[in-house]
Amino acid sequence: MYASTHEMPLFPGTGELGDRGEHDQIVNAPLRAGDGGEAFREAMEVAILPGAEDFAPDLVVISAGFDGHRRDPLGNLNLVEADYVWVTRRLMEIAQKRCGGRIVSVLEGGYALTPWRARRPHM
Repeated sequence: MYASTHEMPLFPGTGELGDRGEHDQIVNAPLRAGDGGEAFREAMEVAILPGAEDFAPDLVVISAGFDGHRRDPLGNLNLVEADYVWVTRRLMEIAQKRCGGRIVSVLEGGYALTPWRARRPHM
């Protein structure tokens, strides 16, 4: 199973809601420019987390794209640190319940080149 939230439309233009893959193993939950934590969490709760739990993976791999962060200069989503913490904890719960806690998290994207704390205060 592969599941993704991402800004749509945006490069590379893949990941539409109806794209399910040849074997119905893909779940896309695209977000619109300007969406923030509420839309992200709803997409995860409705489209992705229940399917991930039902899939009962042997291993959970998080491809953590921080380009959805509100301070990323290339994306137009408004996620904040708390959204990433929330989804990581939820995926850790699924990993603990379904695959003995086997989970890997890797950094994929995110292009804010100066530390977030060096910029404007977190709201």
